[in-house]
Amino acid sequence: MNPQLVSRLAKFVVPGLLFASGFALAQQYPLIDMLAGKVVDKVQGSSCEQLWEGRGKPKGPREQELIQLLRNDPSARKEFINRIAAPVANKMFECGMIP
Repeated sequence: MNPQLVSRLAKFVVPGLLFASGFALAQQYPLIDMLAGKVVDKVQGSSCEQLWEGRGKPKGPREQELIQLLRNDPSARKEFINRIAAPVANKMFECGMIP
């Protein structure tokens, strides 16, 4: 096969496959997608003082239920952590919560 043709095909096929796999994951975990979005929005929309105050507060029943879901489903937990890790870590760094 012609190397130039392979290169041209790769430019279109690889991004399409990456998009499709991301779409499939979103379809597989709609609850995780919604939950991760809420967590990221809450963290990014909170001041550092609000985040510090909320650290030790007890979790409500709904939040405890979702945490239990993440404890029981390793693949859902991995997907959730992958979606929130960068935004949450960046905000924690900005607020001096991590070195």
